[in-house]
This record gives sequence, structure tokens and C-alpha cells, in this order.
Amino acid sequence: MEKRIDLNKSVYDLCTEYPELIGIMEELGFKEITNKTTLNTMGRIMTIPKGAVLKKINMIDVVLALRIMVLF
Repeated sequence: MEKRIDLNKSVYDLCTEYPELIGIMEELGFKEITNKTTLNTMGRIMTIPKGAVLKKINMIDVVLALRIMVLF
């Protein structure tokens, strides 16, 4: 089954649907994602693109990492 990651969904929803996303996001620089309290609060209103802007992480890097996740 092909994975589809909707960048309009909240980080919380995506991590609930795809738990493997937590490790990928942490490696990209979203260190707070491993904190369950932060994921349950900020993660419910934050999207990956919004978080990338706040953390100054290039969305191209994020998309490439997500494409690798989708392929495997």
C-alpha cells in the first residue's frame, strides 16, 4: 500500500498515522517531536511546513526525507 503524507495535516495526526515519522523528523532537526507532551499539544496545531519555517529547516530536505520514507 502506498503511503501518502498530507502536509496540511497536523504533525500529531501524521505521527499517529505513521509512527516512523517521529524518528525522521527528529533527524531533520525537529528535536521536540520526541517529547510526548509537546507532540500532544503543539503537534495538534503545527503542520510540517509551519514547523520547518519556525526551525529554519529547508522544505526540500523535508520532502526528500519523506519521499524516502514513502518508498520504504
